[in-house]
Amino acid sequence: MSTPSSPQSPAETPCASRRTVLRGAALAGVAGLGAAACDGKTGPKAAPVPTAPVDLGPAADIPVGQARLFREQRLIVSQPVQGQYKAFSAVCTHAGCVADKVDNGKVRCPCHGSEFDVNTGKVLQGPAGDPLPSVPVRSTGGKLIAGPEA
Repeated sequence: MSTPSSPQSPAETPCASRRTVLRGAALAGVAGLGAAACDGKTGPKAAPVPTAPVDLGPAADIPVGQARLFREQRLIVSQPVQGQYKAFSAVCTHAGCVADKVDNGKVRCPCHGSEFDVNTGKVLQGPAGDPLPSVPVRSTGGKLIAGPEA
């Protein structure tokens, strides 16, 4: 029998309970999910720019000096001057979220607040560091077509 002042033998050393081990495993899993959520690779894994031509509808829907977000197609199209259209990916270069708002010449990412210029794709406010990728766009027969061969 051991006394309170005597050292414990290896057989008497307390070990982690099953509950402690399971709790640690669960916390490690949650920490892994948190790291994945902030790794910049979240969201759908679709290409940030179209891989085939995309019909965006009437060119007249984008007035001169304005821009329009095509969220479903993941594109932003502006008409800075009459008859000249510019298109950019609406996928934020920071974490891959799709922009949700175009206002006053800026497109905004809802995830972390990055803002981009609708006419150049340049970053106006971080955390994004890279501009939005440019996408070819043209007006044909009154319709806007974006993507390859546009």
